[in-house]
Amino acid sequence: MEASRSANGARRFPMRAVKPIRIHGNLTVRDLAEEFGRAGVLGAGRFSKGYKIVSKMFCEKSFFNVLAVSGPLVPAGLRLIFKELIKNGLVHCFVSTGANVTHDLVEALGSRHFIGDSKADDALLKKRGVGRIYDIYVKNEAFENMEKAVHKILDKIPEENRGNLSTHSLLWTIGGEIKDEESIIRAAFQAKVPVLCPAIYDSMLGIALWTYSQVKKLIVNPFLDFSKLVNLCYEAEKVGAIILGGGLPKHYTLAASIFRGGVDAAVQITSDRPESGGLSGAPLEEAISWGKVAKAGNISTLIGDASILFPMLIASAVKDRPTT
Repeated sequence: MEASRSANGARRFPMRAVKPIRIHGNLTVRDLAEEFGRAGVLGAGRFSKGYKIVSKMFCEKSFFNVLAVSGPLVPAGLRLIFKELIKNGLVHCFVSTGANVTHDLVEALGSRHFIGDSKADDALLKKRGVGRIYDIYVKNEAFENMEKAVHKILDKIPEENRGNLSTHSLLWTIGGEIKDEESIIRAAFQAKVPVLCPAIYDSMLGIALWTYSQVKKLIVNPFLDFSKLVNLCYEAEKVGAIILGGGLPKHYTLAASIFRGGVDAAVQITSDRPESGGLSGAPLEEAISWGKVAKAGNISTLIGDASILFPMLIASAVKDRPTT
Protein backbone atom coordinates (compact mmCIF):
# COMPACT_ATOMS: atom_id res chain seq x y z
CA MET A 1 0.00 0.00 0.00
CA GLU A 2 1.56 3.24 -1.13
CA ALA A 3 1.32 6.40 0.91
CA SER A 4 0.23 9.73 -0.53
CA ARG A 5 0.33 13.23 0.92
CA SER A 6 -2.49 15.59 1.82
CA ALA A 7 -2.59 19.29 0.91
CA ASN A 8 -0.67 20.19 4.07
CA GLY A 9 2.02 17.62 3.33
CA ALA A 10 0.95 15.03 5.89
CA ARG A 11 1.34 11.41 4.87
CA ARG A 12 -1.88 9.47 4.45
CA PHE A 13 -2.58 5.86 3.58
CA PRO A 14 -5.54 4.72 1.51
CA MET A 15 -7.60 2.13 3.38
CA ARG A 16 -10.21 -0.29 2.09
CA ALA A 17 -13.01 -1.36 4.38
CA VAL A 18 -13.41 -5.03 5.28
CA LYS A 19 -16.62 -6.19 3.61
CA PRO A 20 -18.71 -9.02 5.07
CA ILE A 21 -18.57 -12.39 3.32
CA ARG A 22 -21.91 -13.17 1.69
CA ILE A 23 -23.19 -16.73 1.46
CA HIS A 24 -26.05 -17.41 -0.96
CA GLY A 25 -27.60 -20.24 -2.94
CA ASN A 26 -25.68 -21.86 -5.80
CA LEU A 27 -22.38 -20.50 -4.45
CA THR A 28 -19.42 -21.95 -6.37
CA VAL A 29 -15.94 -22.39 -4.95
CA ARG A 30 -14.82 -19.54 -7.21
CA ASP A 31 -17.65 -17.37 -5.87
CA LEU A 32 -16.53 -18.15 -2.33
CA ALA A 33 -12.95 -17.19 -3.19
CA GLU A 34 -14.26 -13.87 -4.49
CA GLU A 35 -16.20 -13.36 -1.27
CA PHE A 36 -12.99 -14.04 0.67
CA GLY A 37 -11.48 -11.23 -1.37
CA ARG A 38 -14.27 -8.89 -0.32
CA ALA A 39 -13.21 -9.41 3.27
CA GLY A 40 -9.56 -9.22 2.24
CA VAL A 41 -8.03 -10.04 5.63
CA LEU A 42 -6.71 -12.99 7.65
CA GLY A 43 -6.93 -16.42 6.03
CA ALA A 44 -9.72 -15.36 3.68
CA GLY A 45 -7.61 -12.53 2.31
CA ARG A 46 -4.59 -14.78 1.87
CA PHE A 47 -6.70 -17.40 0.08
CA SER A 48 -8.14 -14.81 -2.29
CA LYS A 49 -4.66 -13.56 -3.11
CA GLY A 50 -3.41 -17.14 -3.49
CA TYR A 51 -6.04 -18.23 -5.99
CA LYS A 52 -5.39 -15.15 -8.11
CA ILE A 53 -1.67 -15.94 -8.14
CA VAL A 54 -2.33 -19.54 -9.18
CA SER A 55 -4.78 -18.35 -11.84
CA LYS A 56 -2.04 -16.14 -13.26
CA MET A 57 0.43 -19.02 -13.22
CA PHE A 58 -2.04 -21.23 -15.09
CA CYS A 59 -3.07 -18.60 -17.64
CA GLU A 60 0.24 -17.08 -18.64
CA LYS A 61 2.18 -19.38 -20.95
CA SER A 62 5.42 -17.73 -19.85
CA PHE A 63 5.22 -19.56 -16.50
CA PHE A 64 7.08 -22.77 -15.76
CA ASN A 65 5.08 -24.20 -12.86
CA VAL A 66 6.50 -26.49 -10.18
CA LEU A 67 4.25 -28.39 -7.77
CA ALA A 68 6.09 -29.39 -4.57
CA VAL A 69 4.32 -31.95 -2.38
CA SER A 70 5.02 -33.34 1.07
CA GLY A 71 2.78 -34.97 3.66
CA PRO A 72 0.43 -37.91 2.97
CA LEU A 73 -1.51 -36.14 0.24
CA VAL A 74 -1.81 -39.02 -2.22
CA PRO A 75 -3.23 -41.35 0.48
CA ALA A 76 -5.47 -38.45 1.56
CA GLY A 77 -7.24 -38.40 -1.81
CA LEU A 78 -5.49 -35.68 -3.84
CA ARG A 79 -3.97 -38.08 -6.37
CA LEU A 80 -6.35 -37.32 -9.24
CA ILE A 81 -5.94 -33.56 -8.84
CA PHE A 82 -2.16 -33.90 -9.19
CA LYS A 83 -2.60 -36.17 -12.20
CA GLU A 84 -5.03 -33.83 -13.96
CA LEU A 85 -2.79 -30.79 -13.44
CA ILE A 86 0.07 -32.69 -15.09
CA LYS A 87 -2.09 -34.13 -17.86
CA ASN A 88 -3.59 -30.73 -18.72
CA GLY A 89 -0.23 -28.99 -18.92
CA LEU A 90 -0.74 -26.75 -15.89
CA VAL A 91 2.14 -28.27 -13.89
CA HIS A 92 5.47 -28.66 -15.67
CA CYS A 93 7.50 -30.30 -12.90
CA PHE A 94 6.40 -32.39 -9.91
CA VAL A 95 8.69 -32.45 -6.85
CA SER A 96 7.66 -34.97 -4.23
CA THR A 97 8.61 -36.89 -1.17
CA GLY A 98 9.29 -40.55 -1.77
CA ALA A 99 6.14 -41.37 0.17
CA ASN A 100 3.69 -39.72 -2.23
CA VAL A 101 5.33 -41.40 -5.22
CA THR A 102 5.19 -44.69 -3.31
CA HIS A 103 1.49 -44.35 -2.57
CA ASP A 104 0.72 -43.41 -6.17
CA LEU A 105 2.47 -46.59 -7.28
CA VAL A 106 0.65 -48.63 -4.62
CA GLU A 107 -2.69 -47.46 -6.05
CA ALA A 108 -1.51 -47.95 -9.63
CA LEU A 109 -0.75 -51.59 -8.88
CA GLY A 110 -4.25 -52.26 -7.54
CA SER A 111 -3.97 -51.71 -3.80
CA ARG A 112 -6.04 -49.13 -1.93
CA HIS A 113 -5.96 -46.79 1.03
CA PHE A 114 -8.75 -47.08 3.58
CA ILE A 115 -10.56 -44.80 6.01
CA GLY A 116 -9.24 -45.65 9.46
CA ASP A 117 -9.30 -44.40 13.03
CA SER A 118 -6.75 -41.98 14.48
CA LYS A 119 -7.30 -43.58 17.90
CA ALA A 120 -6.84 -47.15 16.70
CA ASP A 121 -5.01 -49.88 18.61
CA ASP A 122 -1.73 -49.83 16.67
CA ALA A 123 -0.49 -53.10 18.16
CA LEU A 124 -3.63 -54.77 16.81
CA LEU A 125 -3.17 -53.12 13.42
CA LYS A 126 0.36 -54.48 13.29
CA LYS A 127 -0.91 -58.01 13.95
CA ARG A 128 -3.38 -57.61 11.12
CA GLY A 129 -0.73 -56.35 8.72
CA VAL A 130 -2.05 -52.80 8.48
CA GLY A 131 -0.04 -49.58 8.60
CA ARG A 132 -1.60 -46.33 9.83
CA ILE A 133 -1.11 -42.75 8.61
CA TYR A 134 -3.16 -40.86 11.21
CA ASP A 135 -6.67 -41.99 10.12
CA ILE A 136 -5.62 -43.65 6.86
CA TYR A 137 -4.95 -47.39 6.66
CA VAL A 138 -2.90 -49.29 4.10
CA LYS A 139 -2.17 -53.01 4.05
CA ASN A 140 1.47 -54.04 4.32
CA GLU A 141 1.00 -56.47 1.45
CA ALA A 142 0.59 -53.44 -0.82
CA PHE A 143 4.27 -52.61 -0.34
CA GLU A 144 5.32 -56.22 -0.85
CA ASN A 145 3.47 -56.28 -4.18
CA MET A 146 5.02 -52.95 -5.13
CA GLU A 147 8.53 -54.23 -4.41
CA LYS A 148 8.02 -57.26 -6.63
CA ALA A 149 6.63 -55.11 -9.46
CA VAL A 150 9.44 -52.56 -9.22
CA HIS A 151 12.10 -55.26 -9.26
CA LYS A 152 10.60 -56.70 -12.45
CA ILE A 153 10.63 -53.27 -14.08
CA LEU A 154 14.24 -52.66 -13.03
CA ASP A 155 15.23 -55.96 -14.62
CA LYS A 156 14.09 -54.56 -17.97
CA ILE A 157 16.66 -51.76 -17.77
CA PRO A 158 20.00 -52.89 -19.23
CA GLU A 159 22.58 -53.30 -16.48
CA GLU A 160 24.93 -50.77 -18.10
CA ASN A 161 22.15 -48.15 -17.79
CA ARG A 162 21.54 -48.80 -14.11
CA GLY A 163 24.76 -47.23 -12.87
CA ASN A 164 23.85 -43.53 -12.94
CA LEU A 165 20.08 -43.01 -12.90
CA SER A 166 18.18 -39.82 -12.08
CA THR A 167 14.95 -40.23 -10.16
CA HIS A 168 12.99 -38.61 -12.99
CA SER A 169 14.31 -41.06 -15.60
CA LEU A 170 13.71 -43.97 -13.21
CA LEU A 171 10.15 -42.84 -12.47
CA TRP A 172 9.43 -42.27 -16.15
CA THR A 173 10.54 -45.84 -16.77
CA ILE A 174 8.20 -47.10 -14.06
CA GLY A 175 5.41 -44.82 -15.29
CA GLY A 176 5.77 -46.24 -18.79
CA GLU A 177 5.24 -49.77 -17.50
CA ILE A 178 2.10 -49.27 -15.41
CA LYS A 179 -1.39 -49.15 -16.94
CA ASP A 180 -3.42 -47.18 -14.39
CA GLU A 181 -4.73 -44.05 -16.14
CA GLU A 182 -5.21 -42.34 -12.76
CA SER A 183 -1.53 -42.60 -11.87
CA ILE A 184 0.58 -39.47 -11.36
CA ILE A 185 3.79 -41.03 -12.60
CA ARG A 186 2.08 -42.54 -15.66
CA ALA A 187 0.62 -39.13 -16.54
CA ALA A 188 4.06 -37.57 -16.01
CA PHE A 189 5.65 -40.14 -18.32
CA GLN A 190 3.05 -39.50 -21.00
CA ALA A 191 3.36 -35.70 -20.74
CA LYS A 192 7.14 -35.84 -20.26
CA VAL A 193 6.83 -33.88 -17.02
CA PRO A 194 9.80 -34.59 -14.72
CA VAL A 195 8.95 -36.14 -11.35
CA LEU A 196 11.81 -35.26 -9.04
CA CYS A 197 12.11 -37.17 -5.79
CA PRO A 198 15.18 -35.83 -3.93
CA ALA A 199 14.65 -38.14 -0.93
CA ILE A 200 13.45 -41.22 -2.77
CA TYR A 201 15.46 -43.43 -0.40
CA ASP A 202 13.31 -42.20 2.50
CA SER A 203 10.24 -44.21 1.47
CA MET A 204 8.96 -47.72 0.93
CA LEU A 205 9.82 -47.34 -2.74
CA GLY A 206 13.32 -46.34 -1.68
CA ILE A 207 13.60 -49.49 0.39
CA ALA A 208 12.51 -51.54 -2.63
CA LEU A 209 15.23 -49.87 -4.69
CA TRP A 210 17.76 -50.56 -1.94
CA THR A 211 16.87 -54.27 -1.71
CA TYR A 212 17.31 -54.52 -5.48
CA SER A 213 20.72 -52.81 -5.25
CA GLN A 214 21.90 -55.44 -2.79
CA VAL A 215 21.81 -58.15 -5.43
CA LYS A 216 21.98 -56.27 -8.75
CA LYS A 217 23.52 -53.08 -10.05
CA LEU A 218 21.52 -49.92 -9.27
CA ILE A 219 22.83 -46.43 -8.46
CA VAL A 220 20.52 -43.42 -8.24
CA ASN A 221 22.31 -40.08 -8.58
CA PRO A 222 20.38 -37.19 -6.93
CA PHE A 223 22.67 -34.56 -8.47
CA LEU A 224 21.18 -35.33 -11.89
CA ASP A 225 17.73 -34.30 -10.68
CA PHE A 226 18.86 -31.05 -9.11
CA SER A 227 20.76 -30.17 -12.29
CA LYS A 228 17.57 -30.87 -14.24
CA LEU A 229 15.47 -28.51 -12.11
CA VAL A 230 18.12 -25.78 -11.99
CA ASN A 231 18.37 -25.80 -15.78
CA LEU A 232 14.61 -25.82 -16.29
CA CYS A 233 14.14 -22.90 -13.91
CA TYR A 234 17.08 -20.93 -15.29
CA GLU A 235 15.82 -21.24 -18.85
CA ALA A 236 12.21 -20.34 -17.99
CA GLU A 237 10.88 -16.85 -18.60
CA LYS A 238 8.97 -17.04 -15.30
CA VAL A 239 8.84 -19.67 -12.55
CA GLY A 240 5.79 -20.33 -10.41
CA ALA A 241 5.62 -22.66 -7.41
CA ILE A 242 2.75 -24.28 -5.56
CA ILE A 243 4.11 -25.72 -2.32
CA LEU A 244 2.09 -28.15 -0.21
CA GLY A 245 3.64 -28.73 3.19
CA GLY A 246 7.32 -28.07 3.59
CA GLY A 247 10.48 -30.04 4.12
CA LEU A 248 12.75 -31.11 1.30
CA PRO A 249 10.33 -30.62 -1.65
CA LYS A 250 9.80 -26.98 -0.62
CA HIS A 251 13.47 -26.16 -0.16
CA TYR A 252 14.52 -28.13 -3.25
CA THR A 253 12.08 -26.18 -5.42
CA LEU A 254 13.01 -22.76 -4.07
CA ALA A 255 16.76 -23.43 -3.96
CA ALA A 256 16.82 -24.43 -7.63
CA SER A 257 15.66 -20.90 -8.52
CA ILE A 258 18.45 -19.09 -6.66
CA PHE A 259 20.54 -19.00 -9.82
CA ARG A 260 17.86 -17.00 -11.62
CA GLY A 261 17.03 -14.66 -8.72
CA GLY A 262 14.18 -16.68 -7.21
CA VAL A 263 10.71 -17.79 -8.23
CA ASP A 264 8.42 -15.13 -9.68
CA ALA A 265 5.23 -16.33 -8.00
CA ALA A 266 4.45 -18.83 -5.26
CA VAL A 267 1.64 -20.06 -3.06
CA GLN A 268 2.35 -22.20 -0.01
CA ILE A 269 -0.10 -24.22 2.09
CA THR A 270 1.25 -25.30 5.46
CA SER A 271 -0.04 -26.20 8.90
CA ASP A 272 3.35 -25.69 10.58
CA ARG A 273 4.31 -22.71 12.73
CA PRO A 274 7.19 -20.33 11.98
CA GLU A 275 8.48 -19.62 15.50
CA SER A 276 10.81 -22.62 15.71
CA GLY A 277 12.69 -21.47 12.62
CA GLY A 278 11.89 -24.65 10.67
CA LEU A 279 11.52 -24.40 6.92
CA SER A 280 8.08 -26.00 6.77
CA GLY A 281 6.48 -23.18 8.77
CA ALA A 282 8.54 -20.37 7.28
CA PRO A 283 6.47 -17.78 5.39
CA LEU A 284 7.44 -17.26 1.77
CA GLU A 285 8.54 -13.71 2.56
CA GLU A 286 11.49 -15.17 4.49
CA ALA A 287 12.76 -16.79 1.27
CA ILE A 288 13.25 -13.35 -0.28
CA SER A 289 16.28 -12.80 1.95
CA TRP A 290 17.88 -15.95 0.51
CA GLY A 291 17.18 -15.07 -3.12
CA LYS A 292 14.74 -17.96 -3.45
CA VAL A 293 11.74 -15.68 -4.07
CA ALA A 294 12.12 -12.69 -6.36
CA LYS A 295 9.73 -10.26 -4.66
CA ALA A 296 6.90 -10.06 -2.17
CA GLY A 297 4.01 -9.07 -4.44
CA ASN A 298 3.25 -12.46 -6.01
CA ILE A 299 3.37 -14.75 -2.98
CA SER A 300 0.83 -15.96 -0.46
CA THR A 301 1.18 -18.34 2.49
CA LEU A 302 -2.03 -20.16 3.44
CA ILE A 303 -2.21 -21.66 6.91
CA GLY A 304 -4.23 -24.84 7.13
CA ASP A 305 -4.85 -28.39 5.95
CA ALA A 306 -3.73 -28.90 2.34
CA SER A 307 -6.28 -31.69 1.86
CA ILE A 308 -8.96 -28.98 2.21
CA LEU A 309 -7.32 -25.82 0.91
CA PHE A 310 -5.56 -27.22 -2.15
CA PRO A 311 -8.69 -28.60 -3.88
CA MET A 312 -10.44 -25.30 -3.14
CA LEU A 313 -7.48 -23.35 -4.52
CA ILE A 314 -7.39 -25.33 -7.75
CA ALA A 315 -11.17 -25.30 -8.18
CA SER A 316 -11.06 -21.50 -7.85
CA ALA A 317 -8.11 -21.01 -10.18
CA VAL A 318 -8.79 -23.34 -13.12
CA LYS A 319 -11.83 -21.36 -14.24
CA ASP A 320 -9.40 -18.68 -15.44
CA ARG A 321 -7.58 -21.08 -17.77
CA PRO A 322 -7.94 -19.89 -21.38
CA THR A 323 -9.63 -22.28 -23.79
CA THR A 324 -7.77 -23.50 -26.88
